[in-house]
Amino acid sequence: MSEASLLLHKADVLVYNDLGVGMQLMVHCKSKNDDLRVRILGYRNHFEFKFRPQFWGSTLFHCTFKWNGVSHRFDIYEQNRDIRLCNRCLWNITLKGPCMLNSKTSKYDICYPWNA
Repeated sequence: MSEASLLLHKADVLVYNDLGVGMQLMVHCKSKNDDLRVRILGYRNHFEFKFRPQFWGSTLFHCTFKWNGVSHRFDIYEQNRDIRLCNRCLWNITLKGPCMLNSKTSKYDICYPWNA
């Protein structure tokens, strides 16, 4: 796939609540230009958004995640990190941190620490 064709696709990000049965997850995602509003997700429910990454490679969406008095932040889409990993980026939000679906293993084993 050429780099030009990578830049033409739309990215699709899905964020799943994998905190545990009965735990609600508050998600608030933003980019420099877009505020995707606060969403409340029940266990195993998801929030999805789509966008076209910028030509310059600088697209960034960051989210704040809150549950049971805990608050964390994570860059849910970093173009330089994610463009080669996924067109449809599926994330499980766990107590330990966010984990992305690995298309090679079909498991959520690409895990990252919280930003803050």
